[in-house]
Amino acid sequence: MEPSQFYTGLVADLYAPLKSASPDPEPYVRFIGEAGEPALELGCGDGEPLIELRKRGLDVEGLDASADMLERCRRAAAQEGVEVVLHHHLMQHMELSRRYRSIFVAGPSFNLLPDDNSASQTLSRIRAHLDPHGSALIPLFIPTVTSRDKLGRAREFRSKDGVTLRVTPVAQQRDEHRQVQTTMLRYERSTPDTNEVMERPWVVHWWTQAQFYDLAAAAGFTIAAVLDPDDRPALVTADAFTFRLTLSA
Repeated sequence: MEPSQFYTGLVADLYAPLKSASPDPEPYVRFIGEAGEPALELGCGDGEPLIELRKRGLDVEGLDASADMLERCRRAAAQEGVEVVLHHHLMQHMELSRRYRSIFVAGPSFNLLPDDNSASQTLSRIRAHLDPHGSALIPLFIPTVTSRDKLGRAREFRSKDGVTLRVTPVAQQRDEHRQVQTTMLRYERSTPDTNEVMERPWVVHWWTQAQFYDLAAAAGFTIAAVLDPDDRPALVTADAFTFRLTLSA
């Protein structure tokens, strides 16, 4: 399956009620405040934190590969009474009409790129769309292995009208050489009369800090900082870190 097809259909429908947490908008408010507007969120999905940033009056646009998720974003924005500019593109192929002072990813979307070639293409497209005085913010993580006792354990949501939504990791494979982890997820939506089930592979590709440093430098970026989730310099052993990039002179 193409990574861009993961968040479609039933998976897109279940994404919001079953997600483990919503992204805190404050780091992106600060980032845009420092780097400037206009801004572009890559992998904006159904609108978090994009819609909150727009509610605060920031000039932020969104881009995502899933038409289903973008439609959910449009509906959510309309409910909040804000206008959003959305682009339906793969990150590695985006071709937009303006440059941005701030380009950022607000979740694990960059890790969904399947290989180094896709990552290099995406960095090249970010560079092409970044204002000469702008910055890019890319959070990354190194996935941990799901323990056997957690395989088969569902995350569940029950609505007041009797609908049960469920996502369950049922199997996992990890390739340390390719730095790819594939988790087979089972999505279910059950009503008193129906039961809809779909299984999809969630594929995550990871990089060490040194590996991503080399990719970013090769794409023409200067690494301004590598930060941990608390905005402090990340330890080299960290399994979650964010690269802040500027254009090389």
